[in-house]
Amino acid sequence: MAVYEKMSAAELVALEKELSKEYESFKAKNLKLDMSRGKPGADQLDITNELLNSVNEQSGYRDETGFDCRNYGVLDGIPECKRLFAEILEVEPKNIIVGGNSSLNMMFDYIAQCMTHGAGAEPWCKQGEIKFLCPAPGYDRHFGILEYFGIEMITVPMKEDGPDMDIIEENVKDPSVKGMFCVPKYSNPEGKTFSDEVVKRIAALKPAAKDFRVMWDNAYCVHHISENHDELLNIFPLCRENNNSDMVIEFTSTSKITFPGAGVAALAASDNNIAMIKKRMSMQTIGYDKLNQLRHARYFKDVNGVNEYMKRHAAILAPKFQAVLDCLENNLGQTGVAKWTKPNGGYFISLDVMDGCAKEVAALCSQAGVNLTPAGATYPYGNDPKDCNIRIAPSYPPVDELKLAAELLCLCVKLVSVRKLIEEN
Repeated sequence: MAVYEKMSAAELVALEKELSKEYESFKAKNLKLDMSRGKPGADQLDITNELLNSVNEQSGYRDETGFDCRNYGVLDGIPECKRLFAEILEVEPKNIIVGGNSSLNMMFDYIAQCMTHGAGAEPWCKQGEIKFLCPAPGYDRHFGILEYFGIEMITVPMKEDGPDMDIIEENVKDPSVKGMFCVPKYSNPEGKTFSDEVVKRIAALKPAAKDFRVMWDNAYCVHHISENHDELLNIFPLCRENNNSDMVIEFTSTSKITFPGAGVAALAASDNNIAMIKKRMSMQTIGYDKLNQLRHARYFKDVNGVNEYMKRHAAILAPKFQAVLDCLENNLGQTGVAKWTKPNGGYFISLDVMDGCAKEVAALCSQAGVNLTPAGATYPYGNDPKDCNIRIAPSYPPVDELKLAAELLCLCVKLVSVRKLIEEN
């Protein structure tokens, strides 16, 4: 397969005709395939069904203290569920709050609380202009939260080992910069894990804003798809060493471990932050779904139970990721028009095409029946400055459908790239 940029104008025109014909054949198939969101497939959901039987009349409805989980109360989570998340996140149970099913909801709520009541200081809404640092490519829903509250987003480029720390360290000198959203392990969408050096530099930040908060969205902390697991430093001890104990709020959930719509979310934070959050929570709820917490705690028992269970997910996900990676390599590997990540975990593959081509690739895929995450969604305000990044979500479709969708995606990348090169000649 030739490198496209080295082809003559005549060769490019001939190739464009060939690719266009192949694309029209795909359109005639009337496909309806979805690679737009990182949803678990039905086969993943099925392996969790037995969790539903872990709490019943025979096993009882009381937690280890004897509390009846069918009733009101226990604001911050039952002990065994707090202990489970504490083991996963490597903190003390007292530094855990267990919430409802959505960590995104907990993140939104925390930002809302900071806006109206502050983070140990004056409410953000009374401080004038508020800004957040946003490593990108990143998670579109993080950006959506910030845009909803009118918080200005500052794009920070992602490097191979995490966000560009030189840019972060410079920007935190501005007192209007109040925080940063990030996915530190198997990042969305690139699947990168922050290096030890990056984690240490984040923990050692000296922001001008004393109420600066790092939203540490550790969504994929146990989501390995390769035997080569990435390791992420525990940031909390490092924060304490740097007198930054209150700077980081960590979030996670079982949304892609058990049931996305009926999992359990949790946050980890310092003693001060836990006390502040619990005080605010007492005005919101009399307690989250403790039966669901009890189900999860009994089913997994401890972090070892979670890790063993996650091998079942990996057995389903690894072939799907490999199918996409093989397709990318076989179709685009020698063309010189694309590059992509090969993550050891998480839920996404990040594809970079030629500058100025991502939106057109996504549009052609959509017209032929394959839905992708909207091009640009992985950047603040939906604005990818190079228009090159496409997030691939391999988890939801069955493997046969996934292969077909990946073939179409590669075809569209080639077709759009060739057309761009023809225009430039």
